[in-house]
Amino acid sequence: MVPAGEGHRTLLLVEDDDDVRDAMAGSLRDEGYVVAEAGNGRLALDWLQKNDDPCLILLDLWMPGMSGIELHAEMALDPRLKALPLVVVSAAGDAHERATEMGALGFLRKPLDLKDLLATVEQYC
Repeated sequence: MVPAGEGHRTLLLVEDDDDVRDAMAGSLRDEGYVVAEAGNGRLALDWLQKNDDPCLILLDLWMPGMSGIELHAEMALDPRLKALPLVVVSAAGDAHERATEMGALGFLRKPLDLKDLLATVEQYC
């Protein structure tokens, strides 16, 4: 994980698939973003509790340890974390509906289109 430090250019990427996470993080770093990475919701929650707020959370739904849905439920209990913007990134068939239920700002379907990813992040960061 990377400590926050670039203010509005820092985002949190929560994804359990190492290859997908590496590819997304690399593309975002190439565009000048600071990317903190977490392989599950528990690691993401720990990062959020210890660092400045990211400009955006890119959140996979289904992960071992703590899912994105469970992370969102934990975040809802904390007024600061509840207000953080998030975009769901998932291949799950019901991901769009879940993103809507969670109040996510958006939804990106895997496999990702790089242009869509960059446009979404640019919109919020």
